[in-house]
Amino acid sequence: MPQPDDTARPPPHALLLVAPGCPHCATVLDGLAALVKEGTLGRMEVVNIAVEPEAARELNVRSVPWARIGPFELAGLHSPEELRHWSALAGRNEGMTEYLADLLATGRRAQVAGRVRREPGLIARLADLIGDSDSELSVRIGVMATLEELQEEGLLTGQATWFMPLTGHADPRVRADACHALTLTGGSEALDTLRRCADDPDPVVRETAADGVALLSGTNT
Repeated sequence: MPQPDDTARPPPHALLLVAPGCPHCATVLDGLAALVKEGTLGRMEVVNIAVEPEAARELNVRSVPWARIGPFELAGLHSPEELRHWSALAGRNEGMTEYLADLLATGRRAQVAGRVRREPGLIARLADLIGDSDSELSVRIGVMATLEELQEEGLLTGQATWFMPLTGHADPRVRADACHALTLTGGSEALDTLRRCADDPDPVVRETAADGVALLSGTNT
């Protein structure tokens, strides 16, 4: 995981979509307004989608409340504590990594895949999650499933650089996952790294690396 970034940053902005009759919109609105008053948020824009439905169409929002705090999109009811949490993480490197982990841990992998398609640079954050020994099993499985989906769409080409350093991790589970990710990225750098990992002391890592070498080199073992 990247180290926390304590550099002073301007407070993030928030966007909130609401609608008449929404039972939870007032709670989220009040929570965000309190953060604006105290300076945790710089400003907040509120859009009533019954009056301006184009806002929901542009953002592909189908239910409210829906909020965006900095880069984080939050659907449904969120407590003031949750809103404060994501406001504090907005703009920090570790914030997006934690956000993606939260989506994966709560079964929202489709949102992760969609976000990475729009922002391929987030593949680096998926590598962070693989490289964190403390990542929950559901998160690790979600990352690998997302990478497999992106690989089928040709979006992992040239992304080996994010996973290569993980093959030297102390945790063999991380090394094995990194080898699988490298197999998905393909390319000569990935193949060279997998060949080195074929001599790893851990049998699972060796097997994963060997399978990757066989696939990328077009040979059978």
